[in-house]
Amino acid sequence: MRFEIMRLDELDGTAVDSTVVDAASVNRIVQQAAATGQRLWIRPAETTAS
Repeated sequence: MRFEIMRLDELDGTAVDSTVVDAASVNRIVQQAAATGQRLWIRPAETTAS
């Protein structure tokens, strides 16, 4: 499963940038964000039907 992770602005909470990662990478990114005090929004990435 893939997830979209958006980094949020500290002042108004708007999305500053985003990336799509696999499930195995989510924990690492969350740990890094927690260590630096970043706010994240994580949601399942949209999938295209094949």
